[in-house]
Amino acid sequence: MDAMREDKALSLTSNVNAWLANTHQPRILHVFDSACNLINERGEVLSIVKRGIGAGPFNLVIEDEVLFLEYLNVESPISILEGMLQIGDLRINIRDAEVWNPRPDWERLNNRRDDIAERLTQLSVADYLFSTSPIPNFPVSGLSQSLVSADITKAGLLASQIAGLGVGLTPSGDDFLMGAVHAVWIIHPYQLASNLANEIADTSIPQTTSLSAAWLEAAGNGEAGILWHELFDTLILPDSDLQVPVSKILSIGETSGADALTGFLGVFSAAKNV
Repeated sequence: MDAMREDKALSLTSNVNAWLANTHQPRILHVFDSACNLINERGEVLSIVKRGIGAGPFNLVIEDEVLFLEYLNVESPISILEGMLQIGDLRINIRDAEVWNPRPDWERLNNRRDDIAERLTQLSVADYLFSTSPIPNFPVSGLSQSLVSADITKAGLLASQIAGLGVGLTPSGDDFLMGAVHAVWIIHPYQLASNLANEIADTSIPQTTSLSAAWLEAAGNGEAGILWHELFDTLILPDSDLQVPVSKILSIGETSGADALTGFLGVFSAAKNV
C-alpha cells in the first residue's frame, strides 16, 4: 500500500448523504481500479467512482484518477467523519461536492413519449440488440408487453423469473429489467409508472446481487445514471445525434449497457405494436 492519499469528491447524491449519515457498520464490497463499492448493515450500496464513470444514484465521484487497488483492499477499514470519508489509505473530502439529482424529468419525457418513440426507431443498433437476447431461451418480450399493458401482476411474476439470470456483478437479466423500467417511466403517466417500477424492483431485488439490487431499487425510484440522462436529453432535442449517448451506454461493462438498452428498446417496440 502507498502512503495516505488525499482526494476530494466532485459530486454525490442525496442517497449518498443519507448513506453516510445513517451507516454504522460499513465494509468494502468490491474494489476495482476505477471503482470501489461499499455496503452497510442494511445492504445499501455506495459506489466511489472516478469521473470517467460519472454520476449515478448512489455514486460518489472523486476528482483524481486514482487506481483504487493501489490504496484499498476488501479488508481496508472505513471511517465516516464530518465532511470526510476515509477508506484504507484514501481520504476523500466531501464538503464541497455538488449534489447531483439522479432523477430525470420523467413528466417532461412522458409528454414527449410519441416523439421519443419515433426517434428510437431510427437507431441502427436496435435490430442488432433485438437479435441477441440477453437471456437465451427466455421470452423477455412477454415482460415488455406486460409493462406496456400495465399488467402489474404478470410483470412482477416475469421480472422475478428474469432477475439474477446471467453472470457478473449485474447479471444480464437485471440490466434488461433496469432498462425496461426506465422505459416505463417514459411511456406511462407518473403514478402508473411508479406502481409498475416499484413492483419490478420489489420482486427482483431478492433474486440478485447487492450491487444489482441497488441499481434496480434506484430504477424503481425513478433514478438513473448520468449516461441515461444524456440519452434522455438527446431524445427530446430535434436533429441531435443519438449515436453518441447510445455508444456510451453500450460501452458499459461487457454487456451491461447493451442488455439494459435492449430492455429499454423492447418496451418501446411492444408499445408500438399495441
